[in-house]
Amino acid sequence: MSIRIRKEACVGCRRCVEACPGNLIKIDIDGKAFIRHERDCWGCTSCLKECRAGAIDFFLGADIGGRGSRLSVAERGDDWIWTVTRTDGSVRQIQVNKKESNKY
Repeated sequence: MSIRIRKEACVGCRRCVEACPGNLIKIDIDGKAFIRHERDCWGCTSCLKECRAGAIDFFLGADIGGRGSRLSVAERGDDWIWTVTRTDGSVRQIQVNKKESNKY
C-alpha cells in the first residue's frame, strides 16, 4: 500500500507533512508536497485524512480487496467526500458529515 501526491492538486498547506509519522513527505521548491520513495509509505493514511484538497491518492491493493483502486478524500463544508476510483475508470463517492460521523 502506498500513496501518491498529485502536485497539480496540492495547495501547499503542509498538513500532510505534519501528519506523516515516518517523516516521508517533503515540500519542493514550488511549495508542493511530494514523497520521495512511495514504497516507504506505511499505509497509515494520516496524510490522506489531513489533505483538504484531495491531492493524495491512497492505493487499495488486492491484499485489502481494492484490486488496485485509488482512494482520495476532499473536504466540502461539513462533509468529507471519499472518492474511490476503480481500475476500470468507474468512480464511487461516499459523503460523510463530519459532525454526525462519530455519533453513537
